[in-house]
Amino acid sequence: MNLERRILSAATLAFVFAIAPLIAHGQVSTPRASAGCSGNSETSGEVVRVIDGRSFVLADGREVRLAAIETVLLVPGDDDEARVAAGVAARAALETLVQGRHVALRMSGPGPDRYGRLIAHAFVQTPLGDALVQRRLLAAGQAVVSPVPLAAGCRAYLRDAERDARAGRLGLWGDPYYVVRSAKNADDVLAEQGRFVLVEGKVATARESGGIIYLNFGARWSEDFTVTILRRNQHVLAGAGLMPMALAGLDVEVRGWIEDRGGPAIEVVRPEQIEIIN
Repeated sequence: MNLERRILSAATLAFVFAIAPLIAHGQVSTPRASAGCSGNSETSGEVVRVIDGRSFVLADGREVRLAAIETVLLVPGDDDEARVAAGVAARAALETLVQGRHVALRMSGPGPDRYGRLIAHAFVQTPLGDALVQRRLLAAGQAVVSPVPLAAGCRAYLRDAERDARAGRLGLWGDPYYVVRSAKNADDVLAEQGRFVLVEGKVATARESGGIIYLNFGARWSEDFTVTILRRNQHVLAGAGLMPMALAGLDVEVRGWIEDRGGPAIEVVRPEQIEIIN
């Protein structure tokens, strides 16, 4: 842990506490509509405990996991001070928005996930109308958009908030260490195994073998960062105008969960996981 990262993590926390009153009273990125961020059923409840930056518990005991976003999570035993500080900041931001308040929930998906959590878009009342909690977190730079299936309008609505926070270097974006890794630093990327991150770099080669498309970001394909795409998923990407084999030589940003496949890797199953940046 170097001094610069400790200073930046302190700045992140300072930002959360400075912006908290503005978030709570509707003065940061007030949404005018949910833009299709709805679900197949609705419920509501009072929030009695915030677990982390993306989940909380209602008074009746139900646990809610916010749909469509990822945040830095607090993991017991994590000794990375910067990551812990970011997790604390994310939880503090969500507490500011929902702790002790009544929230309306629009369920995403057919039912609870395998952990029994409700996956939902959450709304709180503000002086300017209902506010989507996920968008508030994104606008404050305390979350990133997850590449899960979403209505096109909802995804654009959330990505706009993420993009604005990134341009303003708010929250996590003030310290890119938290969010974006360079594909050139394979060890740094692999250190995030099991976590959701963004990786940026140039695709060196694209090849197919054994029903899998490999986007290699270095000459040592067994050690460097790699993106894998199952051939059966290629049509999903192609339907969105993304042709994996044509990405060689392009700079891209990939978002997903880091796996160890000899070297660090992200499996891409949806076009929203890859963004061409040149």
